[in-house]
Amino acid sequence: MNDLAQKKCVPCEGGIPPLNETEYGVLMAQLSSDWQTDGKQISKDFTFNNFDDAMNFVNKVAEVAKQEDHHPDINLHNYKKVLITLSTHAINGLSENDFIIAAKIENLS
Repeated sequence: MNDLAQKKCVPCEGGIPPLNETEYGVLMAQLSSDWQTDGKQISKDFTFNNFDDAMNFVNKVAEVAKQEDHHPDINLHNYKKVLITLSTHAINGLSENDFIIAAKIENLS
């Protein structure tokens, strides 16, 4: 995971294929086993002690997303849970950027 977390996202405007199962499988193996995929996106549910901790995490995720210019879907639910979903919309699937952000998010929790 450290290798991914050290990388920077590169702009993706489309025109490249999404990662195939073998490619994203290698990257999934570098994340914690809590991440799930359907082949088009990856997601993980984070649970915190309370609402304030969850919101602090959301704000930290937002900062990482702004710095990398790659933005996850963030869903606060059950007042102390945060579902993060990543996908590269320009290619309608997964890119290395999704895994870079996931690794950086894991370092926040």
